[in-house]
Amino acid sequence: MGGTDLDSWSAVAAGWAKLWGGFPEPAWSAVVEASGIGPGSRVLDVGCGSGELLAYLDRLGASTAGVDPAPGMVEVARARATGADIRLGHAEQLPWPDGEFDLVTSFNALQFADDILDALSEFVRVAAPGGLVAISNWAETDRNDLNTIEDAIAYAAGEQRRPVGGLWQPGGLGELLGAGGLDVVSAGLVEVPWHAPDDDALVQGVLLGEDPATMATVAPTVIAAARRFRTPSGGYRLVNAFRYAVGRTPGGAVESSVGAVGEA
Repeated sequence: MGGTDLDSWSAVAAGWAKLWGGFPEPAWSAVVEASGIGPGSRVLDVGCGSGELLAYLDRLGASTAGVDPAPGMVEVARARATGADIRLGHAEQLPWPDGEFDLVTSFNALQFADDILDALSEFVRVAAPGGLVAISNWAETDRNDLNTIEDAIAYAAGEQRRPVGGLWQPGGLGELLGAGGLDVVSAGLVEVPWHAPDDDALVQGVLLGEDPATMATVAPTVIAAARRFRTPSGGYRLVNAFRYAVGRTPGGAVESSVGAVGEA
């Protein structure tokens, strides 16, 4: 990521934490179950953002570490996950020695790496021999209610729907792990709802990072497109989906507290 991108992520760190930070929890739970981690497991989250996953893993008794390239995100994450070793860094150059972790995770972050395969190689390097790497991202466009709103915004601006890459397609994460030399031991699709309590939260969440003038201009489009997702309480519930895949690194049995993983 370039410096401007990192500045942008830093600027929205607090808003991200408030509106989106805990959003992928169903995917976290699926990966935790698939990987068998628990008390004492050593886990690194790459692209840890505002630290919600690290706090979640801390509560499970894991020994946690996180890395993110945006200073603002690291600051928020350190305040949220006080028991984690959180460092500023990039996925392609992880600041830990070889074989340090039982599980390396990356949720909705790997696509931002400058070189995805180089980043995956680093995940494998810092994982213990026979350890696990878990990647999770948004599923394909048509499974996500949020894309209904994003499509409406693009249409109103005279733009086309943004193309999605292979990581979002069925089998894409497994193919990536295979290309990185890992054996896929579990994979799945998880429903991930996003809730906004009112119109303001909806607009702020969808348009996070936009300036106030743009938010005011685009807000009517967002609210109109989200009408079908409105709840009786006046909030919104948008159902989305994440895919995940868990792969085992070469090297035999894991000498750690990570449990066995079944084939999905």
